[in-house]
Amino acid sequence: MNAHQWTHGLQVGEGFRLADVDPDGTPGYRGDKAEGQADLRTGLAALGELQERLYAQSRAGEAKDAVLLVLQAMDSAGKGGIVKHVVGGVDPQGIVLAAFKAPTAEERAHDFLWRIEPRLPAPGFIGVFDRSHYEDVLIARVRGFAPPEEIERRYAAINDFEARATASGIRIVKVMLHISRDEQKARLMERLDRPDKHWKYNPGDVDERMLWDDYMAAYQTVFERTSTASAPWHVIPANRKWYARLAVQELLLAALEGIDPQWPVADFDVDAEKIRLAAT
Repeated sequence: MNAHQWTHGLQVGEGFRLADVDPDGTPGYRGDKAEGQADLRTGLAALGELQERLYAQSRAGEAKDAVLLVLQAMDSAGKGGIVKHVVGGVDPQGIVLAAFKAPTAEERAHDFLWRIEPRLPAPGFIGVFDRSHYEDVLIARVRGFAPPEEIERRYAAINDFEARATASGIRIVKVMLHISRDEQKARLMERLDRPDKHWKYNPGDVDERMLWDDYMAAYQTVFERTSTASAPWHVIPANRKWYARLAVQELLLAALEGIDPQWPVADFDVDAEKIRLAAT
């Protein structure tokens, strides 16, 4: 068993049911909040070094692999906290963040993946999709923005797209942060209670809450149709923010350790350069 084995139970497998996941749970992890926060700090140092090695390889022209973190969730589930506290703790030079909002008129004139593919991370980088191509089979399905036959086509298109990405050397980590309806209500209410959080509040979130069951059904179908061997889904209980952040960090660590990036070897004579530098 590797150090990140406890996250294995978060992976979507045969017979998975979203309704069986307890948003308050901390599956696989035996520690409490204090231990989880300590492990998060420890893991961040390891994540930072692995990411720096990967980025150094890209600067030296040696990188072949990349990592893509796909974050999906209902509003207020903690995607921003993952970006800030997990991904934000490493060197930003090696991070590429894409937040896909409603498509523009130009984007709607093309296939739904047209705006996604150019944002895939280049070798040596960690890419983050804060919302992603999955919006095109989630909100598009729930809100009826595309006909059922088009939604069906998109599942297969997503699988093909992700298969090509993984074949090119991109390790895809797909995460759904799963909060309860009550927890979302409490978090949205906090945004209304605090003037410094008003900027985060979107009145449309209440409209989306009214379609909660429809969204859960749409997510269930996404897991059934697009959790593949090369790009599996992970559903992370997210009522406890510390646990969700730790779980995502562990998944990223596992992906980077699988790549095992190494520091590039100097393409110059180090001893000779020391002598030259000392003489200046």
